[in-house]
Amino acid sequence: MKHLKIIAFTHKQIELKELGKLVICNDNLADRLQKVKILFDIPEIFYLATCNRVEFVMATASPVDKAFAEKFINALEIGLCPAHLDTFLGGANFYEDNEAMNHLLRTSCSMESMVVGEKEILTQMRKAYEQCKQAGLTGDYLRMVMNTVVKTAKEVYTHTNIAKSPISVVSLAYRKLKDLKQCSNARVLIIGAGETNRNISKYLQKHKFSNFAVFNRTLSKAQELAEDLGGEAYELSELKNYKKGFDVIITCTSCTEPIITNELYEGLLNGETEKKTIVDLAVPNDTAPEVLKQHPVNFIEVQSLDEVAKKNMADRHLELVHAEKIINQNIEEFTPLLKQRRIEVAMREVPERIKEIRHTALNSIFADEVQNMDKESRETLEKVIAYMEKKYISVPMVMAKEILINS
Repeated sequence: MKHLKIIAFTHKQIELKELGKLVICNDNLADRLQKVKILFDIPEIFYLATCNRVEFVMATASPVDKAFAEKFINALEIGLCPAHLDTFLGGANFYEDNEAMNHLLRTSCSMESMVVGEKEILTQMRKAYEQCKQAGLTGDYLRMVMNTVVKTAKEVYTHTNIAKSPISVVSLAYRKLKDLKQCSNARVLIIGAGETNRNISKYLQKHKFSNFAVFNRTLSKAQELAEDLGGEAYELSELKNYKKGFDVIITCTSCTEPIITNELYEGLLNGETEKKTIVDLAVPNDTAPEVLKQHPVNFIEVQSLDEVAKKNMADRHLELVHAEKIINQNIEEFTPLLKQRRIEVAMREVPERIKEIRHTALNSIFADEVQNMDKESRETLEKVIAYMEKKYISVPMVMAKEILINS
């Protein structure tokens, strides 16, 4: 696994508000990753961004360290100033080989999350990988890695109580919102129709909230969520023209700049002066700091949930021990699987080569002898050659696997 490398920026070393500066907009993600893939001769790569981490997972023989990361981040052209870049590089973690695999498995099992036990991280990892796979950024090696990642996470969630009575960032945010005792007919604006907002919408719907307006860059997705909630759907660009008022804003988009500017917020207020609530689960925040400075707001964000997350980690300590055993077992099993796959790939040409030898023997070297055979003899010869061909293909593979196991 020496080629498995990871550059990780997480909530453990970097403040969440700062972490958002590393998020790459989905609109040009594939192009930027393709650029660095070629520039640094990286055979395979995928990018993961969640509410508390930004990570680059790659398969490469090149050393991945602080010096490499500086060139890599600069090449992505995210627009970081030198001071911010120094801060990020100082808080970055670099993993390779077994440590990289261990980190990926722990992450997929939520053991590296703010809230241990939330299963959303596995879905986020799979989607991130699939997006990069579809863009042609990954190959056979990371496919095998992700297969083990998914298998391990499922085993941990099945065979431990790490996710028992799970507490996710979404559920924690809803609990805080519930403590504010909003009326069930409160006017709720939902900005973004992604998985996070869908999940928190389920809580709202379950507790009889019924007055929704959904805004999203892609109207069809807004319509889909609005239909589930019995609300109205709008394109994101229509947010500035919305004049029906609101009591609660729930926002989570992948935008790298604030959506809710002070000007937009004042327009949404439409003259109302009472204290409103904003649930902002985006990283970076969708809400501009000026909004909070100039208006009375109950503000719920990912960073404010940190203390609850720490208690959650303590409560699940014993389950982490069980999960570690499952992770270590899967790492041990992955190495021989990887070696076996390399043998399979290396011997992929054997069947074709043997078929070519058979064709040359029957149609060139021994063509005259074969033509002079009677029908029954030719059929017998064909059977013998087919049997031999099958054995010549399977025997080297079996022997190679036995050598692998014994070594």
